[in-house]
Amino acid sequence: MTYAIFGDIHSSVQDLEEVLAHIRQHAPGAALIGTGDLFECTISKKRAPFERFERLDEVMIMPDGLLDLLNFPSVMGNQEERIAMITESDEPLLEKIRKMPDRLEIGGAEVIHGHQWTWGGDPWTPTFPEETRDLVFYGHSHESGLYIDGEPIDIGFGVPYDTGKGRTFVNVGPVVGNREWVLYDPKAKTVTFRKVID
Repeated sequence: MTYAIFGDIHSSVQDLEEVLAHIRQHAPGAALIGTGDLFECTISKKRAPFERFERLDEVMIMPDGLLDLLNFPSVMGNQEERIAMITESDEPLLEKIRKMPDRLEIGGAEVIHGHQWTWGGDPWTPTFPEETRDLVFYGHSHESGLYIDGEPIDIGFGVPYDTGKGRTFVNVGPVVGNREWVLYDPKAKTVTFRKVID
């Protein structure tokens, strides 16, 4: 089985539709996996600790058709975490958001959003944790990237990269704006960065 991994959708229906169509064209049998931030929270991090809301439509962008497209497993991103924290409602969608896992395991790899890590520097990068699987997929920064044993690797789209050369961290890039995703083939031990080209 192969996996099409993508995230940082931020409620963008048009970008998500384009990515899903691209996946169907280039990897029709791949299982879909999300890296979080499926939704866009409209309440800032600064306001969130001090405010509570009674309805999801007060705290998030929910365009027509979005929920119909979100029919795949995903980890929880910082947007979902904030939505769950500030909303006090019995809406079924909120219950689904609260049940999103922090991590998923797929084909010997781990999927996480990445906001749980410490970030900093220029370029803005995470400090990768020591206790993880040897292959980790993440998002959060809206920058696709590949790191093997802590070293950044220059990447190109459409090129398979070997994931068996060391501890590998793969930033899948954002759906919103960039329309990026990654194809993971556990049998071949490769990841291929993909991008929808207009």
